[in-house]
Amino acid sequence: MDPARAALRAGRQRLDAWALATLAIAALVALPILAVLVHTLMPAGDVWDHLASTVLPRYLANTLALMVGVGTGVTVIGVGTAWLVVMCRFPGRRLFEWALLLPLAVPTYVIAYAYTDFLQFAGPFQSWLRELFGWGAGDYYFPDIRSLGGAITLMALVLYPYVYLLARAAFLEQSVCALDVGRTLGRGPWRMFFRIAVPLARPAIAGGLALALMETLNDFGAVHFFGVDTFTTGIFRTWFGLGEQVAAAQLAAFLLIFVIVLVVLERWSRGQARFAQASGRYRELPEYHLQGPRAAGATAACAVPVTIGFLVPAGLLLHMAIEDGDPLLGPRFLGLIFNSLTLAATAAVLAVALALILSYGVRLNPGPVTATAARIASMGYAIPGSVIAVGILIPLGWVDERVHVFMRENFGITPGLILTGSVAALIYAYVTRFLSVSYNAVEASLGRVTTSMDAASRTLGQSAGSTLRRVHVPMMRGSLLAAAILVFVDVMKELPATVILRPFGFDTLAIRAHNLASDERLSQASTASLTIVVAGIIPVILLSIAMRRSRPGSDARTQD
Repeated sequence: MDPARAALRAGRQRLDAWALATLAIAALVALPILAVLVHTLMPAGDVWDHLASTVLPRYLANTLALMVGVGTGVTVIGVGTAWLVVMCRFPGRRLFEWALLLPLAVPTYVIAYAYTDFLQFAGPFQSWLRELFGWGAGDYYFPDIRSLGGAITLMALVLYPYVYLLARAAFLEQSVCALDVGRTLGRGPWRMFFRIAVPLARPAIAGGLALALMETLNDFGAVHFFGVDTFTTGIFRTWFGLGEQVAAAQLAAFLLIFVIVLVVLERWSRGQARFAQASGRYRELPEYHLQGPRAAGATAACAVPVTIGFLVPAGLLLHMAIEDGDPLLGPRFLGLIFNSLTLAATAAVLAVALALILSYGVRLNPGPVTATAARIASMGYAIPGSVIAVGILIPLGWVDERVHVFMRENFGITPGLILTGSVAALIYAYVTRFLSVSYNAVEASLGRVTTSMDAASRTLGQSAGSTLRRVHVPMMRGSLLAAAILVFVDVMKELPATVILRPFGFDTLAIRAHNLASDERLSQASTASLTIVVAGIIPVILLSIAMRRSRPGSDARTQD
């Protein structure tokens, strides 16, 4: 047989059912993004001209200010605390190693609700100040929490764990051999931190920063509640307030440009990094024993973000829930919990199942086609929920319209919104956005299973599907469960896609908290918010366990 024809035939044979399933999953994830991009080429008429001349500059300025402010805050807090818990010994270091992750359990909109109730003019803190000093209205200045600066501060205190987690892992992987060179050159701890440790950890820091900024772009609840106009709030207002589908899609495309720039910069930073460890030997990092004011300063530096980012808002929510709470607490509130749990559980199962198919398809059919498909399928987390929601509404709305016309003309039936008015569209958005969360965990776990087990199973007459079911899945059970929990909690917290895509009359805990807070009923919103926070603690516990196990020499070292 001709070699070229044989090679072509072999290439075709590699596209088996698993490879085709991988391509299909990638197509489903890419569909909302393509729908948004296609609509940027359509004329939006006078609406777009109006948006461009009035609100678009404000959307752009606020979004850029949020990114710069939050990016600076999460980098300073995340890198600084990671260096302290890795390199220094001070009171409470062992506690802060995992406690610094706790703000991840608090959605940005929840912390906004909690602090607004506490710090507003009629709130407990300002009321206490007026009573203590005898002040009246206008006698003193107090910063407005519901402002761009307030949004930046609170979001940085919630999102810094993304940088902390990756920076800490990068610092732990560094060997003392690299720092010994700095000592021989007369570098002190501070100069070694800035000149050696941070450059070595730069790719990890850039990765954590990119994740935090993507969450910043995705945020809807906090910025909407604070009255800060961003692209996410603009998309919602244009779609539902003005009813302009094309203009909303074009705003979503602008937001997508921000995401693409972030991804490119993160990849460029990772590719430009030329810092590597020259020594193949690993020796444990030295620890600086801090005493006196330095030890107190290190403890305070770690305690402040944990206190402000988790302990205070959780305590405020608990107090408000006990004092007032949701008047629906009872059967109707249980219905909200059931809706949230059902959506989260369904999306988690589907996301893990699709991630398993995706990673196994790449394993069975390695090559550029499946690798590209996997990369496309795992990019959903980088896309804000509002963009995904708009991208889903466009094609599903078109299908609903075609079905409606067909059924009316042929059968005299008006079926209504079959897809866009159903829970299916909402689950589609969740799976699209959080598939990468489960895929990363599943891919890493599957990669630890040696290929010799596949070969042994196949020689015993097992098919690829049977090998996955009877060999791989039992070995990956822990990672699959962790992936499902992470997706579950992310879905519980997701607000932008839920607000846009939820069926009429279908509420969740996130929607309930958002609606009550929008009506300034913050105390009543505390019950749903606190329930979401409790659910968010689960992945934090998993992450803290993983961090403890990842520490080199953790069994042999004595810690505070």
